[in-house]
Amino acid sequence: MTEPLELTYDLHLLPRGRISFRRWRWELWHGAQLLAAGWRLTPVHAQRALRAHAFRYVHRLHGVHPLPSQADHPAEEPWGGGSTAFHWGDLRVVLTHRPLLEPA
Repeated sequence: MTEPLELTYDLHLLPRGRISFRRWRWELWHGAQLLAAGWRLTPVHAQRALRAHAFRYVHRLHGVHPLPSQADHPAEEPWGGGSTAFHWGDLRVVLTHRPLLEPA
């Protein structure tokens, strides 16, 4: 198994704007580099988008092409704002919430 790649993420609720529904903003970071960002309507869908972008990034970083069946992930419980780890074969990713890394 390879050493886990450590990525950070931010996930927060956007204020209501002209659109009446609530939106969740997500960002995926590798160090100081923003890898992907977007918004979704629920936190679970935002987490799924984070996981999908982390999946593609770690495979591209290692120079391998993932099989389409590997990209399917079962629905999970929300992460709760902490750290979480994912495994795709020998590739591992640890996602840590960015505000946990900032000094108080």
